[in-house]
Amino acid sequence: MAKKNQSLEKKVALWGWIFVIPSLVFFSIFSFYPILNAVYLSFTKKNLISLKAPVFIGFSNYIKIFQSPDFWNSVRATVVFTVGTFTALVLMSLVLAVYLTFRSRGSRVLQTIYYAPAILSSVVAALIWQVIFEPSGIANQFVNFLLRTQGIDMRWLSDSKLLQVSTMIVYFWKYIGYFTVLFITGLAKIPNSIYEAATIDGATRGQSFFMVTLPLLKPTTIMVSIMSMLQCLKTFSTQFLFTQSGSPQPPINVITLNIYNTALREYNIGRACVMSVLLFLFMIILTVVQLKFSRSDDVSY
Repeated sequence: MAKKNQSLEKKVALWGWIFVIPSLVFFSIFSFYPILNAVYLSFTKKNLISLKAPVFIGFSNYIKIFQSPDFWNSVRATVVFTVGTFTALVLMSLVLAVYLTFRSRGSRVLQTIYYAPAILSSVVAALIWQVIFEPSGIANQFVNFLLRTQGIDMRWLSDSKLLQVSTMIVYFWKYIGYFTVLFITGLAKIPNSIYEAATIDGATRGQSFFMVTLPLLKPTTIMVSIMSMLQCLKTFSTQFLFTQSGSPQPPINVITLNIYNTALREYNIGRACVMSVLLFLFMIILTVVQLKFSRSDDVSY
């Protein structure tokens, strides 16, 4: 009987591998191969539109990238955008999730409204806000209304600081609903009996939030933090569209935009791959560090 069970398990495992192998092959071709190829090309000199084979030059591309002021400006632009957008996304999505969870009426409608921008493509979202930020757009009209001024152009798409803020606003508007829904899902898993016990013990709403909700919401917070951070580091569409429309490039020349320009305009695929590899490693390191410092025992209710 034991031998029959073992043979049956082997057959099940064999058929499992048969069904999984095609997916693994496609995943390897479209995921692992581009990564390995980018690492290889980062050590070579290669013109993107040339038919000549890549020439191995060792760490020359890495040395030139680290000596490039343009690269460090891209690092600065990426860090500024990520910190500003990431912080606002995590905090505000948590606040909105708590508000919508404990709201008795209209929460479903508000969830739909907040989530709607997430289904738009990044290009469409950038185009919408580009119209809003125009001199005659709603953004200037709203600011003039608040300041009780008339016809002042805030230069959302030309002033270096406001241009950075504008890109943050676009990403915040697009993804705030998505991460709010994730927090709502995490809040829904917390049993009401825990809040009832806290109320019986005399805890206020504020104490329940900081002593009950936040600790039990830690796994969801970690997931949202990692996802939002990676999403911010990969930003490209908004910055690309704004620069193509005439906005100055240096303030919002994030690493992804620099990679695009280096590869497809300067045709220097080697240096573009160097920046891609560095960004990839930076994202992995940040994710590992965040998971390590956030590691805790499993949450039990």
